Amino acid sequence: MTTVLRPTASFNRNGSIALSGVVVLSALAWAYVVHLASAVDVMGSDSPVMSAMQTAPMPWGLTDFTMMFAMWSVMMVAMMLPSATPMILLFTKVGSTREADGGPRASSGLFMLGYLLTWTGFSVLATTLNWGLHVGGQLTSLMGRVTPIGGGIVLISAGLFQWSPWKYACLDHCRSPIAFLTTQWRAGALGSLRMGLHHGGYCLGCCWLLMVLLFVLGVMNLLWIAVLTSFVLLEKIVPRGHLLSRAVGVGMIAWGGWLMTQG
Repeated sequence: MTTVLRPTASFNRNGSIALSGVVVLSALAWAYVVHLASAVDVMGSDSPVMSAMQTAPMPWGLTDFTMMFAMWSVMMVAMMLPSATPMILLFTKVGSTREADGGPRASSGLFMLGYLLTWTGFSVLATTLNWGLHVGGQLTSLMGRVTPIGGGIVLISAGLFQWSPWKYACLDHCRSPIAFLTTQWRAGALGSLRMGLHHGGYCLGCCWLLMVLLFVLGVMNLLWIAVLTSFVLLEKIVPRGHLLSRAVGVGMIAWGGWLMTQG
């Protein structure tokens, strides 16, 4: 049965809480990223934490892996949570309408948790890749860039992915929150968590290679982190976002080809 969306007192309250949660989490994550990026840029910093991160021993220890995992996890919150805001707010509105009609209560917090758990899983993989590249001498520093040849390969791969059917099969779900909520709705608290994981999976499917670009642009390059964050959001909300994605893909392929000539 189709849910008719309508304003309710509970949505006004729940929507405000959900939006506040997104804003606070995003702001805290960005504050951490900015602080860490600034610390990385400080030459000659005598901070014990920064010293450890810049001169991590080979092979890594558990502390090194944990620090990098924390960095990647918070960075994914900063980069990906803002782009999920329209879906989170619409989920809250649909859940409030269904609850007003006597349905089970939906939890925006658990939906958000499920979404972020998906990107936490990606952070494990990104940290593992970070470890492999650093130990193998393929990064200029612990949070630097890969070699030109490697960077060119990643850029070309990302550019080709911007034209792939898989990319748009996932992106369409992110661009059409109503369709996702209509077809994938699950009732109750556990259903909210499952839906968050499900939506996070689609988001991961369309954006994972864009996040891998950080190894090309600089793992803690604040400018490129902001650019990628903005691009991910624009892909989801602007009209004809597919054209934007493909145009950027062409640019990535050209950039990657040029970068490989520099190796």
